[in-house]
Amino acid sequence: MIKDFLIINCTGKNDKIGLKINNNFFIHDFQTKIENNETLVSTILNLTNKHKVNLDKNFSILVNNGPGSFSRIRIALSIAKGIKISNNVKIFGFKDKDLSQFNLENIEVLINKNLIEKKLIKPLYLR
Repeated sequence: MIKDFLIINCTGKNDKIGLKINNNFFIHDFQTKIENNETLVSTILNLTNKHKVNLDKNFSILVNNGPGSFSRIRIALSIAKGIKISNNVKIFGFKDKDLSQFNLENIEVLINKNLIEKKLIKPLYLR
C-alpha cells in the first residue's frame, strides 16, 4: 500500500506536483511552463525539505507517463528515476486519462484501483 508519495504530473498542460506526507497533501502548481529541469528539481527539493520528507524504501513516486510533451515527460521520468537510484524509493507510472482531476481523492482512487504500473518503459507522447 502506498502511504506517503510524491506525484509528478508534468505533461505540458496543467503541470503540478503533489506531496502526501503524514496524511497531509500539498500541491504546487506551475504558473508558467517548465522551461528546464532545474525548475522542477528545485521545486521538488524545496517541497520535500520544507515538509521534512524521509525519502526511503517506504516512500513512492508516481509519474504521469502521458500522453503529453516528450521533453516534459522525459524530464519528469529522469528526475523520478534519479531519486529512486539515490534514495531507493518506489517508482510508479500512470496514464493521464486515469487521473481526471489532480486532488488527493482522485489520486487515492488511482492507487486503490491499481491503475499505476511499475513498468515505465513506454511513456506515451503527443506528436
